[in-house]
Amino acid sequence: MTRRAAGMFEVKSWNEVAYDEEGPKLTRASVIKELRGEIEGLGKAEYLMMYRNDGSASFVGLERIVGRIGTRKGSFVLQHIGTFAGGLAKETWVVVPGSGTGDLEGLRGEGGYESAHAGQYRITLDYEIG
Repeated sequence: MTRRAAGMFEVKSWNEVAYDEEGPKLTRASVIKELRGEIEGLGKAEYLMMYRNDGSASFVGLERIVGRIGTRKGSFVLQHIGTFAGGLAKETWVVVPGSGTGDLEGLRGEGGYESAHAGQYRITLDYEIG
């Protein structure tokens, strides 16, 4: 049975460095997030981003979240894909198969968010365990 977990995250640190500026700028960002709600814990993400001249961007990333979903504790990894354009970030993610640990072993799911830059971002994850 698929369940939906809702929550919010807040970016605690963002360290971004350009590694190629020969065309559209390429950067790598190390990000730490605090998650609250039905998904709670600490997320550590690495993003690779490409910025266009108009300020829009495309990005991919991996993030390990250590914490809980509902009452189940453990960790899992999300694979991210997203865009930023017109002041709006859109991101989708999928749980990397086999990445769940502890009570989250066997976790499968997908989710994401859509938001302008904000202090907190509302997220959802549709998931199954087992």
